[in-house]
Amino acid sequence: MILIVDSGSTKCDWIAVDKDGNQLLEKIRTKGLNPAILSEKKLRKTIKKSKELKANREKVTNIYFYGAGCGTENPRLALKVVLQQIFTNANVEVNEDTLAAVYATINAPDEAAVVCILGTGSNCSYYDGKKLEQRVSSLGYTLMDDASGNYYGKQLIRDYYFNHMPEDIKIAFADKYNLDSDYIKYNLYKQPNPNAYLANFAEFMILNKDSKYVKELIKEGIRVFSKNMILQFKEEIKTVPVHFAGSIAFFCQDEIREVAEELGYKVGNFERRPIEGLVSFHTNKRN
Repeated sequence: MILIVDSGSTKCDWIAVDKDGNQLLEKIRTKGLNPAILSEKKLRKTIKKSKELKANREKVTNIYFYGAGCGTENPRLALKVVLQQIFTNANVEVNEDTLAAVYATINAPDEAAVVCILGTGSNCSYYDGKKLEQRVSSLGYTLMDDASGNYYGKQLIRDYYFNHMPEDIKIAFADKYNLDSDYIKYNLYKQPNPNAYLANFAEFMILNKDSKYVKELIKEGIRVFSKNMILQFKEEIKTVPVHFAGSIAFFCQDEIREVAEELGYKVGNFERRPIEGLVSFHTNKRN
């Protein structure tokens, strides 16, 4: 049994397949497993909560894990240790989530492209057809993650409290969420995964895209992300497409295309959930 795993900070999808790519179990979903944020104890506890994973753990021979927070060595190794402790018969590979986005969005195995993730967090890399290159080291949701779910959640809350929202949007926002200051601070500073908490607010943005305020909020976030991340690859984007993965990207395709036209890069493919592409990649690679 092969486990192919795609994890953000909010949620984690697991697909069990055989060597030919035939699905063996219903898709399993756990909470996100971001080793840059969660302790090894919390990672272990989250995985063990799944009855399906627990029941089949000895059958697993290979795990291909792609996740947020796995772009630097120490978090990646910490998660690998946890997975090896639980799935004792498995060979474990842990890679950053950007590589999953690459495999899911490129049109051919050797296609060169700039590949972006806009989900709970955000990232951007250049893939030359063989290997990834990143020119900005991620410092996580507090300092970076422009145009991500948690970025937009933070912007919405700030605009609400600073009275920058149009009145009708402000009323609708307050009607949908608990915006009590003590409640917000409790979730941000005393609960795990504050980035995922912030990202929950991004749903409001997607549902209210017909608002001029919301549309400009989306586009401004994409402009910031583009200038800070995509334009690190100024020469590459002259000849290669820019692909996008993640829910924020998927639901904001029109805004991304508008900003891309402003800034002069060519938009390629969009993939909301990379995991299906990962199944094809790994089973084809094995055959």
